[in-house]
Amino acid sequence: MDEFGVDTVLRVRLEHRPGQLARLAAIIAREGALIGEIRTIRVAETSTVREIVVETTDEEQARRVIDAISSDGIEILDTRDHVFEMHRGGKIHSTSRVSVKDLRTLRTIYTPGVARVSRAIERDPEAAWDLTGLANSVGIFTNGTRVLGMGDIGPLASLPVMEGKAVLYDAFVGISATPILINTRDPREFIETVVMVSKTFGAIHLEDIRIPDCFAIEDELRKRLDKPVMHDDQHGTAVVTLAAIINACRLIGRDFKRSRLGQIGLGAAGSAIAALAMTYGAGQVMVTDLSDEAKRRMTALGATATDFATIMREADIVVATTGKPGLIRPEMVRKGQVIFALSNPRAEITPAEAREAGAAFAGDGRSINNALSFPGIFRGVLQTRSREITPAMLTAAAEAIAAAAEPGEVVPSPLNPAVHDEVTRVVAAEVMRAGLAGTAKL
Repeated sequence: MDEFGVDTVLRVRLEHRPGQLARLAAIIAREGALIGEIRTIRVAETSTVREIVVETTDEEQARRVIDAISSDGIEILDTRDHVFEMHRGGKIHSTSRVSVKDLRTLRTIYTPGVARVSRAIERDPEAAWDLTGLANSVGIFTNGTRVLGMGDIGPLASLPVMEGKAVLYDAFVGISATPILINTRDPREFIETVVMVSKTFGAIHLEDIRIPDCFAIEDELRKRLDKPVMHDDQHGTAVVTLAAIINACRLIGRDFKRSRLGQIGLGAAGSAIAALAMTYGAGQVMVTDLSDEAKRRMTALGATATDFATIMREADIVVATTGKPGLIRPEMVRKGQVIFALSNPRAEITPAEAREAGAAFAGDGRSINNALSFPGIFRGVLQTRSREITPAMLTAAAEAIAAAAEPGEVVPSPLNPAVHDEVTRVVAAEVMRAGLAGTAKL
């Protein structure tokens, strides 16, 4: 999360006198905030109305800035929270691919013409791939029990996040994605609900589900459904993290496959990062967590369970996903280590602190954006009709993301369309190589 994560739009009236805009800027700076975009709205004879975006760390700081401006005699005409404005009315809307402007079209897409298509699918269910939107659809399923850094806020409060995922699917790869809120904390009920509505979608995206429920839910759905199922908090995060590690190693001349990677924290993301690192061939993967069950789960996959101190002392690459700010003290950093402290909004150690302590490379969670991975992964498996998403597809996606980064970067911008095209291409190629094309069932 960006340190200045709250954008407030102020509409102010400034008199036509020298230094008025500078006066306003000085007040904002004095309160520790930043100035974003400035736009002139109206110029009158004695005053100018401007909109100014003020960036603050939280809502309380935004209120202090507004109070300070008002106390100084500057007229504030209006204030708007940019985030709330963007979400007002929701961020997604279902639209038709067909324009209905005449009776013939109406009779074709609906009764009586549609009955012929329904009969065709009744005779051959596989025809639904071509005759409906299933081949371009993803269901985003959540119960809101672990949402971003907010925890268990429930399914309804998670909807803005799910809508955001749906927007990214459409914007980046043209997939139609639908949020589905499941109002239960019972993994069995969650699984049965997904199974019962699964025919609505070509693929299943799981999101923001607490541990350990997320592991059992994904495992069971993969067994019961012959279509792609992926928990993005696990595997989307792991793919982008692996891409960042690949490039960090390249930047400092380290051989990943001869390195010891230490994973601190074995929640959804941490477990998947460790597992994908093993798939990609890390020399050794060491793990630690407060949960013995979490450590046993990873040792069964080939990881070495150890403790926090040992990882900090022996690992060449350290990844932390604990949610505990300041956990890694500067004196714990070994010279030459690669450190990714990924907890948001505050990391286990800041990149600046880690570098100052001797890390060869240090990064935090701001660059590890799942939006780089999940759209192309799902596009790749949907267009080839693969029944599953394999670890090999995930490592191929990580390599594609790493290769798309600009010189000096560890990952590219999610706004670069070429990234999603390349992830789609390599995932689809891996589907073909594995002989999984056309294996998905509705």
